[in-house]
Amino acid sequence: MADYFWTTLFALIALFWVVQGTRAVRGMAKLPTLDDVPLLEDGRYPRVSILVAARNEATKLPAALNSLLVQDYPNYEVIVVNDRSQDETPRILDKFDQRYDHLKVTHLSELPPGWLGKPHALTQAFQQATGQWLLFTDADVHFGPDLLKRSLSLALAQGWDHVTLLPFGELEGFWEKTAITYWVGTFALGLKPWRVSHPKAKEYVGVGAFQLVRCSTYEAIGTHQRLAMEVVEDVKLGKLVKLGGFCSGVALGGERLHIRWVEGLGEYVRNLSKNMFAACGFSVSYALLLVVLSLAMTVLPLAGLLFASGAVRAVSGVCVLVAGLTHMKNGVRLCRASSLYALTFPLGAVLWSYTLLRSMVVTLWRGGVLWRDTFYPLKDLRKGLV
Repeated sequence: MADYFWTTLFALIALFWVVQGTRAVRGMAKLPTLDDVPLLEDGRYPRVSILVAARNEATKLPAALNSLLVQDYPNYEVIVVNDRSQDETPRILDKFDQRYDHLKVTHLSELPPGWLGKPHALTQAFQQATGQWLLFTDADVHFGPDLLKRSLSLALAQGWDHVTLLPFGELEGFWEKTAITYWVGTFALGLKPWRVSHPKAKEYVGVGAFQLVRCSTYEAIGTHQRLAMEVVEDVKLGKLVKLGGFCSGVALGGERLHIRWVEGLGEYVRNLSKNMFAACGFSVSYALLLVVLSLAMTVLPLAGLLFASGAVRAVSGVCVLVAGLTHMKNGVRLCRASSLYALTFPLGAVLWSYTLLRSMVVTLWRGGVLWRDTFYPLKDLRKGLV
């Protein structure tokens, strides 16, 4: 009886990986890239405002900001808001401001009640924007020289009102690659980015590295004032666009959009601890369900392969094989890591599950989220959920 139960369970898990894994691999392969986008004549490009919130970004800001300011684009501006930084960020911005006419810099010294720092800073940037399109990005993201031109060409050709580009993450070392390749693979499997452009699909995507949106669309969905207390405001911006009935799309940024997102496993855990529980809507039951599913779909089949026998081992082996192939084709491929990292997905699942549990426990223990030296009470964050 026990063998029958385990064989059936692993068969169902294998069926999931075959069906959903194949769908995810095919779907991600269909995402457009910027390489083959036909460019427009310079006179046909609309004005774009690039909006950036920067807080204590002195280490990464200069290189990132320089890449924004040398875009091969005929009509754009860059607006950076210094959000109460305590390092060299203000002085760096002032030096750049003296050199570039198309850069606007604003310094904030206070955060009003009812706001998270980043949404408030981006709102201040928007109030100065003059572009027909708005591009939201982070202060540690690097743009290729033609990224803006190609992304606008893609948006206009597809008729999209909102474009999210998936960045290429610069990864170093075993632990970074193990953790983030799994995270990227889970992102693809769970959010289904290839379906975002379907008008009737409910899926939505938004990432902080690159979100391009029509100004009229942004105003129609309520701007970042609707996201004033959203920890994962980048994701929820994509949600508001879809809820508003506008056209959204996802593409691969490739080498033209890259970021050194985390440096080491510790920073991976700290960064995701801020927003993973928030991404679950601060729901304990939903967070625990995701942890159980993650481990059941990855670690449990590996245990069956190692410790079971007969039919149970054979079926669990199929689970491990198909899950590993899915991981290799999505997470590993998108991160451009060695194919050998397809073997690390059970360890990646453990790290991901630990980080989600830590995010939940720390948030509940503190009664809120502490991020960049500012504490946000949980009761206020729950009220601000979109």
